[in-house]
Amino acid sequence: MEAEIINRVANSGLTTLDLEEYYHPGERVLYDIKDNLYMGLMLREKDFRAFLKEHDWSQYAGKNVAITCTEDAIVPTWAYMLLTLNLQPHANTIVFGTLADLDEKLYFDAIASIDPETYRDARVVIKGCSKVPVPTAAYVEITRLLRPVVQSLLFGEPCSTVPLYKRPKV
Repeated sequence: MEAEIINRVANSGLTTLDLEEYYHPGERVLYDIKDNLYMGLMLREKDFRAFLKEHDWSQYAGKNVAITCTEDAIVPTWAYMLLTLNLQPHANTIVFGTLADLDEKLYFDAIASIDPETYRDARVVIKGCSKVPVPTAAYVEITRLLRPVVQSLLFGEPCSTVPLYKRPKV
């Protein structure tokens, strides 16, 4: 007589939250203002405003854009603001910073759409492996969001978890 195989993971009552499901699939673009610098040192307002009028901003339609300057140059804050004004009608998301900053912003926006009450009193596993890069900041943010409502919080896979938090018994 063979022993019955029991799926303890399925019977565990764990709820898995996979941050990979919140990955924004849109293209990510880095706009480097260094290409608009005069002699690679500074931004000249007249030249920059002329560029802004002539540039085809529609190429950023639906894209996620990080704006930055990779040169050690004098770039006034208003230049980034003007770039944003021209990108905004076309781009999905715009941030100042790197592509990593952009990914964090996209994840933070997605996590903000999660209703923590969905996980009230649940035993939640935050899935650790994914096919897309999930920034550490996204794991920190989901932890901050869920801790007040969950019964317990774990990291990893349902078959192999690292316990993170367990609500104290009152």
